[in-house]
Amino acid sequence: MALVELDLDALQEYRPEVAEPADFDAFWDETLATVDRLDLDPTFTPIDNHLALIDSYDVVFTGWGGTRVRAWLHVPAGTQPGAGLPCVVQFQGYSGSRGLPYADTVYAQAGWAHLIMDTRGQGWSTGGVDPTPDDAPEAGIHHSPGFMTAGIADPHTYYYRRVYVDTVRALQTAATSPLVDPGRLLVTGASQGGGLSIAAAGLAPRVGIRLLGSAPDVPFLCHFRRAVALTDAHPYGEITQFLAGWRDQVPAAERTLSYFDGVNLARRADAPTLFSAALMDPVCPPSTVFAAYHAYAERTGQTDKHIAVYSHNGHEGGGPYQLGARLAWIADRFA
Repeated sequence: MALVELDLDALQEYRPEVAEPADFDAFWDETLATVDRLDLDPTFTPIDNHLALIDSYDVVFTGWGGTRVRAWLHVPAGTQPGAGLPCVVQFQGYSGSRGLPYADTVYAQAGWAHLIMDTRGQGWSTGGVDPTPDDAPEAGIHHSPGFMTAGIADPHTYYYRRVYVDTVRALQTAATSPLVDPGRLLVTGASQGGGLSIAAAGLAPRVGIRLLGSAPDVPFLCHFRRAVALTDAHPYGEITQFLAGWRDQVPAAERTLSYFDGVNLARRADAPTLFSAALMDPVCPPSTVFAAYHAYAERTGQTDKHIAVYSHNGHEGGGPYQLGARLAWIADRFA
């Protein structure tokens, strides 16, 4: 394994021009207004998670198109309504799901509420129980294996329109829990989860949510055009695979992706952030991560932003080292 592309000095200065549609804000305002007409209808059902020190709830809420999206909510055992816990909302990597309720409770172990959102249609690498389907009518449009090109001919039918909306609805759901302080929410995730954290941070202000932080690790879904040009690793490779066959779809696909590019959404975030990048990452090339990091909060003036860099790691990034840094950073945000 070797350096994928630019060295660290060049990455620190890398601020590319990323295409942004003129109607970007109008598109997202219309999208969120469409789903706002649906009753969120959150439910929190206590379950037996086989853990003595953590209480868990099976969470269901209404996402895009009326799909009932699943999540787990973990809290320290014995937490009672009115506790007002700060909450970490976590999004999953590509192919992952919310998994099994005892598999990931680290933020509840730290004393906080921890909501883990299922990603519609995914989960083949982790399994779990009661997966969230991608049952929107537009989900059946032709695409390459995977989700990167599902509905890519038009931003209104693109798969990640539905998923990005689900992230916002997950924040709204966390805020309704009687165990959670709705004014102390923070988002995190790695790879796809990192990209979804950026999307949530960029969209949250549009629905009146002020996040205390966003912590994306080795984020996916950023600077699509460069990523596709640099790596043939999946999931970005799904886009190349699709366009190699559907040669006439390149302009439409690039236009669609510009509405979902993490660089464009990062510009609109207003929460403090802690990114991480790995210089030997062949899946999410570091320049794509730095592009989103440098753009983060450009439109809002937020200057509390940091990036951890792992010089000899691939897509695993900082692993437990970054987890330790993230726990300390989140504790400061929640203090």
